Amino acid sequence: MGSIGEPKRLLPLLASDSASATISSFVFNGLLKYDKDGNLTGDLAGSWDVSKDGKVITFHLRKGVRWQDGKPFTARDVMFTFNKLRDPKVATPYSGDYLEVERAEVVDDYTFRVYYKRPFAPALSSWTMGIIPEHLLKGEDLNTTRYNRHPVGTGPYKLVEWITGQKLVLEANPGYFEGRPCIDRIVYRIIPDPSTMFMELKAGNLDYMGLTPFQYKRQTNSPSFKERFRKFKYPSYGYTYLGYNLRLPMFQDRRVRQALTYAIDRKMIVDVVLLGLGQVSTGPFPPSLWACNPHVKPYPYNPQKARELLEEAGWRDTDGDGFLDKDGRPFQFTVITNQGNLQRAAVAEIIQYELAQVGVKVKIRILEWQAMLHAIMEGNFQAVILGWSLGYEPDPYDIWHSSKTGRGEFNFIGYKNPEVDKILKEARAIFDREERKRLYYRFHEIIARDQPYTFLYVPDSLSILSARFKNVEPAKTGIWYNYIHWYVPKGQQKYRIERGSQ
Repeated sequence: MGSIGEPKRLLPLLASDSASATISSFVFNGLLKYDKDGNLTGDLAGSWDVSKDGKVITFHLRKGVRWQDGKPFTARDVMFTFNKLRDPKVATPYSGDYLEVERAEVVDDYTFRVYYKRPFAPALSSWTMGIIPEHLLKGEDLNTTRYNRHPVGTGPYKLVEWITGQKLVLEANPGYFEGRPCIDRIVYRIIPDPSTMFMELKAGNLDYMGLTPFQYKRQTNSPSFKERFRKFKYPSYGYTYLGYNLRLPMFQDRRVRQALTYAIDRKMIVDVVLLGLGQVSTGPFPPSLWACNPHVKPYPYNPQKARELLEEAGWRDTDGDGFLDKDGRPFQFTVITNQGNLQRAAVAEIIQYELAQVGVKVKIRILEWQAMLHAIMEGNFQAVILGWSLGYEPDPYDIWHSSKTGRGEFNFIGYKNPEVDKILKEARAIFDREERKRLYYRFHEIIARDQPYTFLYVPDSLSILSARFKNVEPAKTGIWYNYIHWYVPKGQQKYRIERGSQ
């Protein structure tokens, strides 16, 4: 399989980018996971009980599960993971969910119980977090430990090789508690250029990759392609955005951010860059999530309105050079985005052109994936084109709450709004979906008004897989939910590995 990005750290507590999260999910298990319909089901926990008041969850763990080094998995590993998620010295962006817990206890080797301070709606979904081994990581600094590159999990695959900038190799775990995966080996190749990756696919050197809209619509429809590959398209649980560093004075006026959104023709971006394979985004939830407010409409493309708002905010062209200035400073900023994403690069150029039409000068920097993540997490950026992949539980606390603006956390733009903080905290304590929906609808309205991002588009999820792979069944959650049961018939197998290497 091919990827434009290279993982950074593989321990699940620190795997905050998509490349790291993908590899981590092959190696580690959570207590729970999502099934093909997006419902929670048991993973390392065979079952669980929730108290009537919703504040106590008891997990009954599977017996006989072993770490990939042969040591038994127990509730002590869950407690260790829980404590590390709450440890301020661990640079995890996921701590918020676990700080809602009043206390936790190991009842016995196979029973783990958590007591919440108050009812907490995302409680169960938070336990999809991968569990890490106490016997290997006790006393280690999780931020720098070698186990970020040499992980040992309970999962279906073991990482056996990582050549930086080239590939990661995973081999089937013969002792996996759900049974040994049918596919012996997964080679995760790092190919930053999508065109090169596509050439590798056509040459038979890749079996799976994500497709660009152009590849999906224009380059994969020949009879030979349809015979060799299966294409998949399903609604995305994420969105792409232009995010503004709100710590910078130029972006602190809401009217300025609204103006920038009015100045960008997002419908044209969907039609031209995505070839219609997506839709304009209206805010912090994609339409596939129940929390998305259908009454919030996209800002229309209106350059004149943009100019009026910018003038209201004090930005005028005082020297006649065609660009706006204020207090002697020109309105100019740099947009960064990641190498290898052709859509984002194209969108950056469109934004550069369209903002110039209203007097705003934009520069573009394309950065290698890890360099871009580092710049964002350090706050060393002005604006960024990036995307969020969201889960099936729509809790947006980590991205938008003002307490999550620290180094390495997800609210890296520095957005702060007291009403939003109140809503996000209140929504977490409510189990009734209709009541949560009411709160999230209001949250959606506020974010749409404040425009801390220009919400660009919700792309369709596009991918392609060799037709040699059988038992691949598309579902609401995509195709990967049952990958351990994929197989290739003997007559179509291309690769051979020595069993002894496992």
